[in-house]
Amino acid sequence: MQQHADQYIDGAWRPSLGDGVLEVVNPATEEVIATVPAGTAADVDAAVRAARAAARAWGATTREQRLVLLTRLCEELEAARTEIAGTISAELGSPISFATTVQAGLPITVARSYLPILAEYPFVEQVKNSTVLAEPAGVVGAITPWNYPLHQIVAKVVPALAAGCPVVLKPAEDTPLTARLFARAMHTAGFPVGVFNLVTGVGEVAGAALAEHPEVDLVSFTGSTAVGRAIAETAGRGIKRVALELGGKSANVVLPGADLARAVNVNLANVMANAGQTCSAWTRLLVHRDDYQEAVRLAVEAADKYVPGDPADPQTRLGPVVSAKQRERVRGYLRSAVEQGARIVVGGPEAPAGRSLGYYVRPTVLADVTPEMTVAQEEIFGPVLSILAYHDEEHALEIANGTVYGLAGGVWAADRETAVAFARRMDTGQVDINGGRYNPLAPFGGYKASGVGRELGRHGLAEYLQPKSLQF
Repeated sequence: MQQHADQYIDGAWRPSLGDGVLEVVNPATEEVIATVPAGTAADVDAAVRAARAAARAWGATTREQRLVLLTRLCEELEAARTEIAGTISAELGSPISFATTVQAGLPITVARSYLPILAEYPFVEQVKNSTVLAEPAGVVGAITPWNYPLHQIVAKVVPALAAGCPVVLKPAEDTPLTARLFARAMHTAGFPVGVFNLVTGVGEVAGAALAEHPEVDLVSFTGSTAVGRAIAETAGRGIKRVALELGGKSANVVLPGADLARAVNVNLANVMANAGQTCSAWTRLLVHRDDYQEAVRLAVEAADKYVPGDPADPQTRLGPVVSAKQRERVRGYLRSAVEQGARIVVGGPEAPAGRSLGYYVRPTVLADVTPEMTVAQEEIFGPVLSILAYHDEEHALEIANGTVYGLAGGVWAADRETAVAFARRMDTGQVDINGGRYNPLAPFGGYKASGVGRELGRHGLAEYLQPKSLQF
């Protein structure tokens, strides 16, 4: 078992200033595989002070200087890809094949995407008699979740660094080992001291201290809407900028005439990926009432492909959820769904066969779900798909927009024009048309309670910049 007692602050691994410990548990075996320090407000203060001391010099570096260091970071992450994937599989329960291609591979792609963006970004613009400068926003406090531990770190830290902002990172307590690997890559890449700092700890202590610290200029948070709201309130009192990527209850709308079989199969894959622990997952499948029974049949058939298994096995497609707490949360939603009139057509709250050990949840499809049910309104964060029927296109739009969330979604139609016309009326930040591929350069973020601001691509870099006008 690994035992860590240090935080990465001011360019070095330093003993934590508190004596609290966080246990890292393998969700598949329920074994403690490591411990890391539960950082205190004093740890956060030391990290923020280091970032503040580095801010002016780092903000004054040229894009060429930052490109050299960011290129080295990409190389270090690539060299550690196998180790990163194994670590994420162990602390999150992500199947090793998914961990290798998505959990490790995607963030490396995202990190590399910022090299040409930084090289070409217009930091100076002439507007008549004004020169408009895009300057660093200042010290960034980044608070990241456990479901995509490296991706969410990269999506915040890399554009912040590219913009010239120093960062203090507080990763999720369930997956701190991945954050430590990232800190190692930053150190080896040779970034100046204080530019990147890591404090592990619980959200109520370390996260809260970071959000309210007077020397933090911008807080970037990904997680639940409830916590995001609290962070926004705290940041507001300090007149800080916030970037919030919060919950989702995304709808996948299949319009009449679309390829129903493909839409349903892609939807199942979307929901089962990462054991359903994806904020943008299409957890609501909306189909016309004339196609409803066939959609349910197809969903049951597709669900058979997702058998809970050992994350270390390359053949496994569905691993456990991250913790016992998360497993009970998902099971609670399934029980309430039945109480409210939904029908379980596959899966359910019982433990999967042969999986009494580990935080496993059976892949579940719920039929006869109506829009007002809890499972159609709240984020479950597990391998659960709810299928809802609509009677016409306006009804489908009403259901799709009928939650507090607006993060992502999908539309399937017989032709692109019909799908696009429907998608433009959806209150959501990102919509896939007829199974459109994920684009790491496109802005990602939500409407309504799904957040404020955007990550990825040029929009993600712009979040960490502020304009200054010089008049002549």
